[in-house]
Amino acid sequence: MNKTTGLYIHVPFCKSKCPYCDFYSVRYDKKRAMEYAKKVIDNIRFYEGIKFDTVYFGGGTPILLADEICEILTAIKPFITDNGEITLEANPCVTDNYNICSLKSAGVNRISFGIQSGVDSELKALGRLHNSKQAEKAVNIAFDNGIKNISGDIMIGLPNQTKESLSYTLDYMTDLPLTHISSYILKLEPDTYFGKNPPTLPDDDIVTDFYLHVSDCLYKKGFSHYEISNYSKPGYESKHNLKYWHCEEYIGIGPAAHSYYNGKRFFCDRDLDDFISSPLQKTIITDDSPGGFDEWVMLRLRLKEGIDFLAAENNFGIDKEFFIKRLKKIPGELYCLTDNNLSLTEKGILVSNAVIGILTDI
Repeated sequence: MNKTTGLYIHVPFCKSKCPYCDFYSVRYDKKRAMEYAKKVIDNIRFYEGIKFDTVYFGGGTPILLADEICEILTAIKPFITDNGEITLEANPCVTDNYNICSLKSAGVNRISFGIQSGVDSELKALGRLHNSKQAEKAVNIAFDNGIKNISGDIMIGLPNQTKESLSYTLDYMTDLPLTHISSYILKLEPDTYFGKNPPTLPDDDIVTDFYLHVSDCLYKKGFSHYEISNYSKPGYESKHNLKYWHCEEYIGIGPAAHSYYNGKRFFCDRDLDDFISSPLQKTIITDDSPGGFDEWVMLRLRLKEGIDFLAAENNFGIDKEFFIKRLKKIPGELYCLTDNNLSLTEKGILVSNAVIGILTDI
């Protein structure tokens, strides 16, 4: 019987580098893209006997390689389960009817658009190459081509962002045929352009208000806040990303891709040339010990479903009373407690690291 797991493919090509982005990417080149795609296929074939029930093309800007991704999906079709979730990240400025139609025919059934904002001045401040009209057109192209599972990213805490401009973005996003929305707070990573040339950002109190505003607005529009940064219409949660949060196994292919497979965590170096020139990608095993109590608590509290006390006792021998004692140190407005379950409130999510630290202090 074939083993079933998830597949993440890192596509390290972009037209240009966003000033806030710390993900590994290089400037797009057709020849290198073709060489990269061949190596992806070779590496996936190494895992003969495995079936993938989710495939996720992240990056980078995967849609730049639409033709190559179609070739990859055709080559690995025997490895993918029937009705597997196949997600592709896309930049609106390089989305057109041709590449969406081709990707849909090759099996892509979920697209995640990096929209970020519905306000053009905010998009310009972020260094994005698209505007709001292009993003709207891109989403509608995907929808009109039969892809009904569509996600869009929102970024909060932007330079000069206001609650009013955020409200405009939320209305703009929820008027589009989106089934999933991811909301991220802009962080200044040290090795990025913004990290070295920091813009003026809203303070923490304002960003907290923005975060709660996003949750409230999306809830009223029928989206469930199922994970710290993710909201979905019923039944449209990201199956692939849920593997990460449920500590399930997945295999990563491509430079900078991480894996958790056969009880081990490993990753591929951030080096496209090495990936292309090696017969199989070279992986580095990390020192992480997957499946420990601290990690389990952290991952469970990322999810709205939270910690199941019976699962905690069965997996780690830690009963409900263990949590009850530690909750005495945590304000009641930060968590929701039932007979069987512990989860974080919207306010609790904002200080989740502190809450997790108290709960895991054995």
